[in-house]
Amino acid sequence: MQLHTGSVSTNSASWIGCLTYQSRAVLRPSESELEQLVAHARQRNRSLGVTGMLLYENGRFLQTLEGPPDGLATVWSSIQCDKRHRDIEILTEHMVSGRLFSDWDLLLYSREDNPRRTTRASDLAPHALAHYVPGLAQLALAGDDARINAQLASIAEQGWSADDILSHLIEPVARAMGDAWLADQCCEFDLTIGISMLQLAGHAVRTHACTGTLRRSRYSILLATAPGESHMLSTAMLADQFTDAGWQVEMAFPETKEALANQIAAQGHDAVDIALSDALTRQRALVKLREAVEASRKASSGHLVVVSVGGRLFAEATASAATVGADHARRNVGGTSVRLAQLIRQGRTLQ
Repeated sequence: MQLHTGSVSTNSASWIGCLTYQSRAVLRPSESELEQLVAHARQRNRSLGVTGMLLYENGRFLQTLEGPPDGLATVWSSIQCDKRHRDIEILTEHMVSGRLFSDWDLLLYSREDNPRRTTRASDLAPHALAHYVPGLAQLALAGDDARINAQLASIAEQGWSADDILSHLIEPVARAMGDAWLADQCCEFDLTIGISMLQLAGHAVRTHACTGTLRRSRYSILLATAPGESHMLSTAMLADQFTDAGWQVEMAFPETKEALANQIAAQGHDAVDIALSDALTRQRALVKLREAVEASRKASSGHLVVVSVGGRLFAEATASAATVGADHARRNVGGTSVRLAQLIRQGRTLQ
């Protein structure tokens, strides 16, 4: 694993790496074996400045880790070599401005036993912000970036400090989402997107503390239907999502790949999303979509960082981003603005 720091890490000493993965146990661990695994991991993580959350259920692991890139790389190397699990899959890997699990070397939740965690003084009595936790958790799992930021803006305007919001609201929301996953109320994809949204929300809160205004994205995107595509449902829904998230948004309904390329060349966007029909499979459209992606990259003159694609073929996993040469394939519209922002930041650290 190589977490890219580059220009991102030079902007603030607080930027750290964050990694979420899932895997399956080779043999289901007993309660004592699971506790021994976690005890060893906590000791190792503490020495490397790594924190995180581990979820275990019916032979499945889902873990989020956060910390300095070098320490995180050491932990990840150890995890990959561990013979107690298999089918290891990275769900998300990026840089963030702060931690969601700052008080835990490793927080463990297991549905097969009673949920267990280290007790803190703040757990003994509910904080005044605690009543916001369930609602924010639902917004994060629903991929509602706009309402999350609106809620946090309202709370910040009440006079709550960034430290209070991060410690007593955003961190508990992350744990509430972990509980939702254990209760089968969401899938791994929902949880991953939700955690990513919280990480961006945490950055927004810190920015608000310094500037007095919550984050407005500096990114721009061209939302386009695939050349000749007549269905535009997801493109219209994405326009609302990206606009609410503060992006600069342009829309296009090109008849040819040349028309799409010309608009990209003229406007210099950070990202483009090219959508096939959300209703019909249009399998034969994949060849032309790949040509449109290639034309878009050639027209970008180096400024286009991310190419995203969507439509029923991608929602049903009949096709993938790699099939058409894109960087990202949407399963649905939820959380797309968050995921593309992550990919843009990652791309820019390589420049």
